[in-house]
Amino acid sequence: MQTTEKNLNLRLWTVAEYHRMAEAGILEDGERVELLEGKIIWMSAKGTAHSSAVRRTYKLLEKCLGDFASISSQDPITLNDKSEPEPDISVVKIDPLDYADHHPTPSEVYLIIEVADSSLKFDCETKGKAYSEAGISDYWVLDVVKRQLYVFREPTSQGYQNQIVLDADGIVSPLAFPNFQIQIQQMLPPLLG
Repeated sequence: MQTTEKNLNLRLWTVAEYHRMAEAGILEDGERVELLEGKIIWMSAKGTAHSSAVRRTYKLLEKCLGDFASISSQDPITLNDKSEPEPDISVVKIDPLDYADHHPTPSEVYLIIEVADSSLKFDCETKGKAYSEAGISDYWVLDVVKRQLYVFREPTSQGYQNQIVLDADGIVSPLAFPNFQIQIQQMLPPLLG
């Protein structure tokens, strides 16, 4: 009997089960995976442009927003009981316990940024839908290849209702911090040659 994708039932994992797998050594330390919509996803290898953009964006946000929000890089956030992605950059509410007892949840998230060098479609569509369903109000995807920023806002259960694409010479402000203007060029790696 041939199995087709239409009748294939997947066993989806919960965040608690995902944590138990890591504790049991099923997921090895340093293994680059994340839980999204109940599926364990292999994360793409980081190219130099990706790494540079993450570092530059982190430093920029930390310098400007560090007194008003907590900035983290590639740390987990818990969207629901089936999704615990590790975004490239998270801007979250300051927690007096520094999130020692839980990962940030959607009500604690101001802004999520993913950096894409080979994952643009996945970041915009799959991750975008998961973030939107969780109610993340401000989601950005920095495309280091085309040197553009995709800004997603107005989340619904069907996806974001508002999307704009800004070029490298554009300026954007986080929804939660409208007085803070970011030049997209400052987030991107410098052009070489």
